[in-house]
Amino acid sequence: MEQEEPVSVFVEYFGGSPYIKVLDYLISGQGFDYGMTEIARGAGVGWSAFIPVWKKLIEKNIVIPTRNIGNAKLFTLNKEDEFVKKIVKFDWEITKLEMDKYPNNKVIA
Repeated sequence: MEQEEPVSVFVEYFGGSPYIKVLDYLISGQGFDYGMTEIARGAGVGWSAFIPVWKKLIEKNIVIPTRNIGNAKLFTLNKEDEFVKKIVKFDWEITKLEMDKYPNNKVIA
């Protein structure tokens, strides 16, 4: 029997569209930088669905380049952008609200 992979509160509430999944992955990994392939894989999004999402994230300045390692270009969430600041805060708030619904559950770190 295959075990279902857990989804974040953000994805649970807003759906599993490629855009939401990529944004969720970047929010979860804020503070780190990733290559495009790593982001697509980590978000569980196929390459053909990832490319249009990626173009929009770059265009909106939600994702910014950080450095190059060889031929690989790395990117991170643009924590200076007002939209990004608010969506990260919103993600934290809805996650906390959801966790507060289950006060007797212990979080396993």
